[in-house]
Amino acid sequence: MDDKVFDKTQEIDLRKTMKESYIDYAMSVIVSRALPDVRDGLKPVQRRILFSMNELNNGPDKPHKKCARIVGDAMGKYHPHGDSSIYGALVNMAQEWSTRYPLVDGHGNFGSVDGDGAAAMRYTEARLSKISMEMLADINKDTVEFVPNYDETETEPSVLPARFPNLLVNGTTGIAVGMATNIPPHNLKEVINAVVKIIDNRILEDRETDIEEILPIVKGPDFPTGATILGTRGINDAYRTGRGKIRVRAVTEIEPMANGKNRIVVTELPYMVNKSKLIKNIAELVRDKKLDGITDLRDESNRQGMRICIELRKDVNTSIMMNKLYKHTQLQDSFGVIMLALVDNQPKVLNLLDVLKYYLAHQEDVVTRRTKYELNKAEERDHILQGLLKALDNIDEIIQIMRSSKNTNEAKQTLIERFQFSEVQAHAITEMRLRALTGLEREKLESEHEELQASIKRYKEILSNEKVLLNLIKSEISAISDKFSDERRTQIGYDVYDISMEDLIPDETNVVAMTNKGYIKRMTLDNFKSQHRGGRGIKGMNTIEDDFIKELLVTTTHHYLMFFTNKGKVYRLKTYELSESGRNSRGTAIVNLIPLEPDEKVTALIPLKSFEEEKKLFMTTRKGIVKKTDLVEYSNVRKKGLMAINLREDDELIDVKLTDGSQDIILVSKSGQCIKFNEKNVRATGRTSIGVIGMNISQDDEVVGMQIVQNGKKLLIVSEKGMGKRTSMDEFTIHNRGGKGVKCYKITEKTGNVLGICAVSDNDEIMMITMEGVVIRIAVNDISVYGRMTSGVKLINLEDDITVASIALVKEDIVRSEQEKELELNNSEDESEEEISIEEDKE
Repeated sequence: MDDKVFDKTQEIDLRKTMKESYIDYAMSVIVSRALPDVRDGLKPVQRRILFSMNELNNGPDKPHKKCARIVGDAMGKYHPHGDSSIYGALVNMAQEWSTRYPLVDGHGNFGSVDGDGAAAMRYTEARLSKISMEMLADINKDTVEFVPNYDETETEPSVLPARFPNLLVNGTTGIAVGMATNIPPHNLKEVINAVVKIIDNRILEDRETDIEEILPIVKGPDFPTGATILGTRGINDAYRTGRGKIRVRAVTEIEPMANGKNRIVVTELPYMVNKSKLIKNIAELVRDKKLDGITDLRDESNRQGMRICIELRKDVNTSIMMNKLYKHTQLQDSFGVIMLALVDNQPKVLNLLDVLKYYLAHQEDVVTRRTKYELNKAEERDHILQGLLKALDNIDEIIQIMRSSKNTNEAKQTLIERFQFSEVQAHAITEMRLRALTGLEREKLESEHEELQASIKRYKEILSNEKVLLNLIKSEISAISDKFSDERRTQIGYDVYDISMEDLIPDETNVVAMTNKGYIKRMTLDNFKSQHRGGRGIKGMNTIEDDFIKELLVTTTHHYLMFFTNKGKVYRLKTYELSESGRNSRGTAIVNLIPLEPDEKVTALIPLKSFEEEKKLFMTTRKGIVKKTDLVEYSNVRKKGLMAINLREDDELIDVKLTDGSQDIILVSKSGQCIKFNEKNVRATGRTSIGVIGMNISQDDEVVGMQIVQNGKKLLIVSEKGMGKRTSMDEFTIHNRGGKGVKCYKITEKTGNVLGICAVSDNDEIMMITMEGVVIRIAVNDISVYGRMTSGVKLINLEDDITVASIALVKEDIVRSEQEKELELNNSEDESEEEISIEEDKE
């Protein structure tokens, strides 16, 4: 007996056996469990659940059925796995926070966004949702292939007809062996519009669609929980390559409370974030002192929507706290997109256009199969009608034949031989009721025959003409879009790709000051309060000997600063990269921030939020040369700088302005000449071009300033010795560029040469800086309005050997934001306190 046992023992190669077994297992998981089909976007378990519910007649117009019944039917007939996996898939398709357009209409406890599980399937009920009927539409018209089930006792569809692009619309997630998929949900209207675009290109232009045409239509994922996507880089990567990382941020509001406190209210969370775990995580961070300043945390969510309240201490900066929450909690989360799906039962990573094309090919196949089915049915019925109509023409003889025949088969055979009826026609005639064999039914039969002929003609046209087929698909999916589409829930936010130090810095208004010898700093705006004309000013910056403030501008910490130098190069920094200093500090040498050459110095600063395509940079040199270039040509500034303009040997770049390409420009020289022309007269040239003549100046003269006329109703002109005036812009007539211009300022020994100009409005303010670094802030309304041929009034008291170094404009919106604070300061000080000397300030 022992010998017989040993006779059954077989030697095998364990490595080979393990390899084959594991490959079989892996392919089973990949094809039959974890990954969706690119055509209908469903995994096998989801497809089988929907088909089972359809077979149970469990539609949206019927009562809900127990989930245990649905799960049992799917498991017994089609899905030979555990009931928990089937019920889990059923629950997921019913959850509004998990599925963008739920395919199952659940009744009962199907869980919550807090991570609560659904009730047991014996307690819950479900039925197909209205939109899921579009997934199963025409499934009984031979639209898809049916295959045997696991025990070959039933047949099941290998794919659903899917009348809308479910793979993108509802997305999916799954982990297979050695691969995973994670496709986000999208807005139904956007995805269908993209399919329509592909169809239109094929119908109207006979061409394939490029992905660049699709990207503006499908703006990005549209999560059922809303929230905000940060930037478009991750979206573009995912749509172009099939892989990308999308940052999603919660939607929050800052609500003021009593006693000057604030609270952060969270109303939308990133996709798949568990609300209760998030709140628990925030509480732990507060307990561990990683988040300091939160006094209360509670969940006020109800049937009206989500509401998480985070109360802050009075002294806490809400912006900084928000950024800490984004950094340390799932209030900001990332969604890793892997657009992996089965194409002909093989896993492939697809870009957005690939997914849409495979879906459209599936629809072409579905509609073609359906049309062939309907054509066959129509032709079969029409064939019978033709026999019936022929029978009516010979009704008496046919009745006689049927009466004289011994049985039905004999009657059929006689009819076939006598009238050349087919077997089908003869059978239909013999099965008709006696009343239908009268002439009273002729009109009804002829009407049906005509309708069938029209249908047959239409079906044949669909099958023979690809454009007619595509037009039919377009009309059907557009109808679905009109019926089920809704507005986007997820918004595309500002282009932020990562948590960085910039997010922890408040976006606030700053004054940036730069000296002639290259020291730069930023200060908060409240370092300077408004004074009356003729005041002595306050100290704005300590400078070294023979140095003075040359550039002063008002911007925000998050703006770019574009540094244009006298050599025609441009460098770029963020404002917050400058060291923040007090009024009296010298600042940082700019050569420590940007790599300037020994004889290179900054001559113009442009604060900039973003690089917009329609914007232009308009440049002016000391010799009156002007140049206009698209702003986007300067979007990629290297650390070593970028050439902004080519200059002649004896020329320097003195000013740069940001324009829209159609502004009126005014140039003023130090001798008091000015010219006004429209920048349309200056042709846009490339980044490294020289430019054209803007103002024809004499050999001993030079341009001191350029302004955009539309930036103010009046032109402010300031001289070296502190004199100035405002002149209406209307007094300067438009000339062609390249002229000598007209007189705009009367030069005398008392005024000195023209120092600078500003286009101003009535509610603006200006800052004047002397060569000693003294700053005075003056309301523009305090400066008198005079004509072109005048010198103006005294704006600042200067000692004999001191001159004005530069002027800067403080716009009306900044003035208005400080109005309340300045009013309080001015009311608390009398006239004598408004004039603060340099010596008093130093003390």
